[in-house]
Amino acid sequence: MTFSVGHSAYPAHDSVPDLSSKDKPLRDDIRLLGRLIGDTVRDQEGAETFAVVEEVRQLAVRFARDADQEARQQLEARLDSLPRDTMISVVRAFTYFLHLANIAEDQHHIRRRRAHDIAGSKAREGDLAHTLDRLAAEGVAPETLADCLANALVSPVLTAHPTEVQRKSILRSERAIARHLDARDRTKLTPEEEAENDEALATAVLTLWRTRMLRPQRLRVIDEVKNGIAFYDDTFFAEVPRLYGRLEDLLQARYPEQDWNLPAFFRLGSWIGGDRDGNPFVTADILRWALRLQSSAALEHYLDEVHTLGGELPLSEMLVPVSEPLRALAAHSPDASPHRQDEPYRRALIGIYARLAATSRALDHHEPVRHEKGEAPAYASPAEFEADLAVLAESLNSHGGARLAKGRLKRLQRAVQVFGFHLAPIDLRQNSDVHERTVAELLALAGRCEDYSSLTEDERIVLLASELESPRLLHSPYLNYGDETRGELAIFFAARELRERYGDAALPNCIISKTDGASDLLELALLLKEAGLLTFEQGEPSLAVNIIPLFETIGDLQASGPTMARLLDLPVYRRLVASRQDTQEVMLGYSDSNKDGGFLTSGWELYKAETALTAVTAAHGVRLRLFHGRGGSVGRGGGPSYQAILAQPKGAVQGQIRITEQGEVIGAKYANPEIGRRNLEILVAATLEASLLDPEKEASSDGNGAQAYYPIMERLSDLAFGAYRNLVYETPGFVQYFRESTPIAEIADLNIGSRPASRKASDRIEDLRAIPWVFSWSQCRLMLPGWYGFGSAVEQWLTEVGEPAGIARLQAMYRTWPFFRALLSNMDMVLAKTDLGIASRYAGLVADAALREQVFGRIVAEWQRTQRALLAIAGQSELLADNPLLKRSIRNRFPYMDPLNHVQVELLRRHRAGETDERVRRGIHISINGIAAGLRNSG
Repeated sequence: MTFSVGHSAYPAHDSVPDLSSKDKPLRDDIRLLGRLIGDTVRDQEGAETFAVVEEVRQLAVRFARDADQEARQQLEARLDSLPRDTMISVVRAFTYFLHLANIAEDQHHIRRRRAHDIAGSKAREGDLAHTLDRLAAEGVAPETLADCLANALVSPVLTAHPTEVQRKSILRSERAIARHLDARDRTKLTPEEEAENDEALATAVLTLWRTRMLRPQRLRVIDEVKNGIAFYDDTFFAEVPRLYGRLEDLLQARYPEQDWNLPAFFRLGSWIGGDRDGNPFVTADILRWALRLQSSAALEHYLDEVHTLGGELPLSEMLVPVSEPLRALAAHSPDASPHRQDEPYRRALIGIYARLAATSRALDHHEPVRHEKGEAPAYASPAEFEADLAVLAESLNSHGGARLAKGRLKRLQRAVQVFGFHLAPIDLRQNSDVHERTVAELLALAGRCEDYSSLTEDERIVLLASELESPRLLHSPYLNYGDETRGELAIFFAARELRERYGDAALPNCIISKTDGASDLLELALLLKEAGLLTFEQGEPSLAVNIIPLFETIGDLQASGPTMARLLDLPVYRRLVASRQDTQEVMLGYSDSNKDGGFLTSGWELYKAETALTAVTAAHGVRLRLFHGRGGSVGRGGGPSYQAILAQPKGAVQGQIRITEQGEVIGAKYANPEIGRRNLEILVAATLEASLLDPEKEASSDGNGAQAYYPIMERLSDLAFGAYRNLVYETPGFVQYFRESTPIAEIADLNIGSRPASRKASDRIEDLRAIPWVFSWSQCRLMLPGWYGFGSAVEQWLTEVGEPAGIARLQAMYRTWPFFRALLSNMDMVLAKTDLGIASRYAGLVADAALREQVFGRIVAEWQRTQRALLAIAGQSELLADNPLLKRSIRNRFPYMDPLNHVQVELLRRHRAGETDERVRRGIHISINGIAAGLRNSG
């Protein structure tokens, strides 16, 4: 892309990678979109602004390409001289183009996938067909596969976090542009059609340019709920049933002797509206609203589908026989039209529609868009709705209409199985400290324990276990509790009420942040008992929801195995797990462990925790389900999902896995339905492979498998931990450097999430949330949480063991151990996205010159060590040598992201110098949006 005038809108000299013929359509799309945004800038902002945009781009490219200091000086001088309004126009121009480049890339991925499918190419990694081929080649029997699917759970969980900088209005415009590009690609247009498409694209780009990118006010939790629901309307309602259908078809074709009517093992989840950790705006009333909105969305979808089915099934009983159950269903319909008396399917569907409309009013007080034709009773449960749909399907299948039953009706049946009347299960999450204070007040006011907080861990366990053995409650409506305790109890009471209303699947999980001991789980169990979510049946305690510890820091990960062993050794807790089908879910925190210990140590301690937890649960006869709290960036556990799942230690997946989807990654993965379907398929494919195969079987030639590499990883982790902690937590002035050299303060001020950026009113790194920590380093193009410490660790370890033999050993680890290979692959991506030249400009914002030189100098030296180590171990001559697609993406977009960084630095400088004009602040926030869009996985 360029903003150049005329037809040659794609530069031939500075920023275009060598593209093969198969990538020519991508280049054409980028050229087209670049011309359109350039024309829009010129038409809307004037030729002078347009010329400034192009001048800034060329100077930034010179600086990035040649480290040209003269270009840097010219760039700084040019930016320094720009009026505020012109600078904001420059920021907007580059930001919008990066959004358009993302659209072009996504469309190209779809284009290439279709080309492979049309050509009948061999299935690739992440495809379900490829997975089933692998399983068959490894001798996995269809019965084993069927058993795995019968007990499987694959669940991406959408969370609301303050790196999702997109507004729904922007996403809507971008989807329109994607549709117009797709139309050009799929059909050969007549000249008139092409002109119409050109005009539609130009109009959509103009609409995008004139759409406000920033929110004037901070998001409310309910806004976040609505944003999450939008992805169901756009992608999940259609693509989740299609995913099931594709897998069933592939299985039936390979193993026709078996019936492959799969259970609803793939389910989306949500934290939005239930995650209270550090978010005071999530209350019992918000939880009620969240489920009401979700339910309304699910029922509206069902109403639309039933209405459409009525038009698709005008089958006459004069021409085709029907089953007696269908005839009875039609007879109960409120439809009395004589024109449809011989159309039992339509009459039955009109009756189903009426019942759904009544259900919508009863559950959600929501009035359907289309009114029903008469009164009918509401459905008492999704199962009743499913049963009516099954009557239609059975009648069609039994009377020559199997093809009709397999289409929209089958997809609707699957949607009801997956989404129910609640849409997605909402997890409740709260910090263990809050639970502790709540339990302490309950115990004190009930006269059970005056000072619970002073008890040792052993004393707490004894006391809590005793309380859990008894059905007696501590809470009384006649006692005066503090606001926090009342709020916490209200959430659990609301959860019980909502489960009765929407079904048990609506609220199945409670997560404890900052779990550091067995008492944390017992405290939650006690609170659940107070709300009737832990009851006694014939004297035995029974849990209605899953209690899920979240181990986050390095120390907590290291203690996770012993913590769970102690709990499972406790008779009362073991009985609680038995009441949950002998399944214990454990959540692992990637973000905070990284902030605590650095990239390498976090990854290794997570791996060890999974291994320990697998062993502990197996020893106690309990099935383990791991919930991975990954973010979008590598510094928060991000990276390709397929490789991440296959990099788990042997036995850690067991057919069940939950993974958070956070921040801007949700939009990147699921805003486009076809891209969304691909990402959903990858999760299922990787889970099946990780469960039924041994990804680590090639790990070591000495017969000890991956365990032969553990001592090396342990030493590397220790060394990396020391290097990271020394910089971040032990270097005097580092907090000042971080806060002055990154836009952390401006990110905290941006209206991109309902949750505060810090847990406490503090400047300490320990109190800062991991999300803005990583996001800030991404904005200044250092990505420090994704690599720092690795180079020092490798360099020192090689000194200890000897370089030739040591490098050979690390290279063998890289070739044969999926965990180590995935770790380095993610680091490769992060290093390629860094830019030390741009980062040096952010370092220039640090007022203390000595501090600036000291800290930035250390970071640069470590980056160089890390790059050398990575290239030597991977046997590469340059970064991303084995990832040409990402390399192409970076080369396409970074010349247009770099100017945003330069402008952001200038705006930060002005803002911090006292230029508090709202336009300066708005320019900073738009630049944050653009840089995040360019990086795509920054938060």
